[in-house]
Amino acid sequence: MAKGKDFWNEWRKNNLDIEPDFSKAQLTNMDSWLRAPLKRRNLRGYDLRGANFKWADLRAVDLSEANLSGACLNEANLEEADLTGAHFKPETNFPITWIEEANLSKACLHKANLSSVQLWGASLSRANCSNALFCNANLGVTDLFETNFSNTCLRGSNLQGARLVRSNFENADLGGSSVWGVSAWDLNLKGAIQSNLIITPEDSAALTVDDLEVAQFLYLLLSNDRLRNVIDNMVQKAVLILGRFTPERLATLKIIREELRKYNYLPILFDFQPSAARNITETVSTVAHLSRFIIADLTEPQAIPQELQRIVPHLRIPVVPIFQPSLDVQTGKIKNEWGMFWDYRECEYVLPVYDYESVEDLLNHFSQDVITPAENAVRSIQEMRRKLKEEKFRLQERRSHKA
Repeated sequence: MAKGKDFWNEWRKNNLDIEPDFSKAQLTNMDSWLRAPLKRRNLRGYDLRGANFKWADLRAVDLSEANLSGACLNEANLEEADLTGAHFKPETNFPITWIEEANLSKACLHKANLSSVQLWGASLSRANCSNALFCNANLGVTDLFETNFSNTCLRGSNLQGARLVRSNFENADLGGSSVWGVSAWDLNLKGAIQSNLIITPEDSAALTVDDLEVAQFLYLLLSNDRLRNVIDNMVQKAVLILGRFTPERLATLKIIREELRKYNYLPILFDFQPSAARNITETVSTVAHLSRFIIADLTEPQAIPQELQRIVPHLRIPVVPIFQPSLDVQTGKIKNEWGMFWDYRECEYVLPVYDYESVEDLLNHFSQDVITPAENAVRSIQEMRRKLKEEKFRLQERRSHKA
């Protein structure tokens, strides 16, 4: 590098089979004690393809327009570095075949400038990108697992297909970014600007939303065929669990949830706050519409009477009631029984109550006395609907012949 950019780039062009090793290198001109910026080291436009910068000190280095395709910057310190227009996009004709995508995982990019950077397919997992500039950056298909973008400008960036899991966007500016195909889970978006997020691919008419976490769901709603598949899959597997959420009862409900997972079901348990726009009964009713069957623990019921009142008369969904009797020593009677439940037993889809003495007893008989009756009822409903469909078809045929 001491002989200048042109000499280095010519050498790199003719020696792409060599991996330049700058791991742990001290390439900064910043005073490590006073933190006073001296003359910025200039690597602007350098061909650094496949170079190893792991643990390197690159603070305040000018890497603008550099070619860093396939470079390893894992845990490198790039604080205040200038990477404007730098190129990280993997190259298919690169001879070092084991290098595919740039690695910036756990790197420090605090206050770095990555405007218009090409980071397609790179990994920034657990990187510190706080207070950085990513304006108009290409972050398509990047791994942003637990990446810190707090107070960062990502305005106009391309996040298509990026993995956003536990990413921190607190007070970040995401305005005008393209988020089609992102995987967004457990994000911190406190104070973030989320205006005009583009949820459609580049070859489609642009549709925008103002909330990153609802972007993928809204796009799903617009893609009717995909939405139908999601609903069909959910109806085939979802099981709604109802019961009381006191510490003791919730522990039992969570055990039921884990047991259902062993049978490849998708258990849904409402041990969280409902939406501000819907009360808990409305929310439960909505999920009930998408469930294969319902398990209702009637032990010490509180909200269940209201929830079943909303569900049973209006839906043909099997309800499996379970109950753990508790004897009142003074009266000799069952003290936690819900007497009005028997009104619901008049509905053929509310199955007989299964009494269980303990959680162990419930688990030992779970398949036989909970799942099997529920699945039998599901098949009965499906058969009824099949016959009604055939009856409707025959009736339509007779009417058409008469006409």
